[in-house]
Amino acid sequence: MATVTTSKKAVSVNPLKLSQPLGAALAFLGIRGMMPLFHGTQGCTAFAKVILVRHFCEAIPLATTAMSEVTSILGGEDNIEQAILNQMESSKPEIIGLLTTALTETRGDDVERVLKTFRTDHPELDGLPIVYASTPDFKGSLQDGFATAVERIVEEIPRAGEIKPNQVTILAASSLGPGDVEEVKEIVEAFGLIPIVVPDLSTSLDGHLSDQAYNATSSGGTSLPQLWEVGSSTFTLALGESMRGAAQILQRRFNTNYQVFQQLTGLRAVDDFLLQLSKLSGRQVPEKYRRQRRQLQDAMLDNHFFFGRKRISLALEPDLLYATAWCLKLMGAEIHSAVTTTRSPLLEQIPVETVVIGDLGDFEEVAVGSDLLITNSHGLLASQKLGIPLYRQGMPIFDRLGNGQRCCVGYRGTMQLLFDIGNLLLEEEESTIKDRQLSFVSSK
Repeated sequence: MATVTTSKKAVSVNPLKLSQPLGAALAFLGIRGMMPLFHGTQGCTAFAKVILVRHFCEAIPLATTAMSEVTSILGGEDNIEQAILNQMESSKPEIIGLLTTALTETRGDDVERVLKTFRTDHPELDGLPIVYASTPDFKGSLQDGFATAVERIVEEIPRAGEIKPNQVTILAASSLGPGDVEEVKEIVEAFGLIPIVVPDLSTSLDGHLSDQAYNATSSGGTSLPQLWEVGSSTFTLALGESMRGAAQILQRRFNTNYQVFQQLTGLRAVDDFLLQLSKLSGRQVPEKYRRQRRQLQDAMLDNHFFFGRKRISLALEPDLLYATAWCLKLMGAEIHSAVTTTRSPLLEQIPVETVVIGDLGDFEEVAVGSDLLITNSHGLLASQKLGIPLYRQGMPIFDRLGNGQRCCVGYRGTMQLLFDIGNLLLEEEESTIKDRQLSFVSSK
């Protein structure tokens, strides 16, 4: 069992974690016709927008209540009301996701009371769903904010209905990108099941040209009618430990049984997922995935020469850290060190002696002696300083293209992950051999 420690530094050096509001906004962007509304200053929204735009290379619709110095002191109730009315006039969203920031959380704005008053004052907007998520960015991380937003969505939007035996709800954690969600949907549909993904980033941030010249809100994702139907699902598949809370809400509200899959990367993890789908559907695993499984087995055999005994250090959000670490461990690699952003029940289960809740400054210290670093693009500084190759994973990745299509889950995604990392290790090994040869020749 890993020991979890927290960095005691007075200041963060090269931060690893991203804020809760950013995570909540990312989750809201997986809902069609959504407008994420930040209750805070313009800078809070601009910061999140820049990160999302750079990572996905897409236009990102975000709005703000634009708190000023005066409203920060006297109160921002009028700002919330005016921001919602402005969005209804200019963007015409189907649903609004209202999320807080450190400024308004510290001040203690009673947002629920403000929304109740808004409903009374504007009965003409009674049909507009407004999902409120409390996401202070002075604690937690992107994963926490994402999970909170999903919990609020499933708490407020779905309606009770007649159970549909072939419909399942998929709760996709922040560790799954658009490409991952697309792969999961394909797998589930191959069993004859109808998936409703909450949130569905695969059709909103996957990188596609829209028929419309401009979209003021999220152009894809789970639609409002689909969210209403979640209460009719026969089962909930929670992908990631951080989705357990949302799955429990659906169980409490609609008596929907659920299973949490803590990872979908790795042979055994995907086997378990397909076995559950087979039980739910009453169908055998399709031949397509039987073949992919054999391909993954062969890929593992091809790659294990380069993974064996390699010391790998990771700095990722907890769900992604757990999935990646165990996938590498089962390939024969040694998890040299692990740094993460926030507390999680998974941290003690990671195959490493100590997990540090800290920043990339801590990562640079504990990763000395590693053969490979795995973290986001901000880890490049540590990579260059330590002379250790970097595999980019997580968010943000702003110096590589294709983040909206990248897939690391399922048999196919696991294969691609192993090949990408294996090629890095192979390249480093060949480079080391060449350097030794040159050193030997020059010494003669």
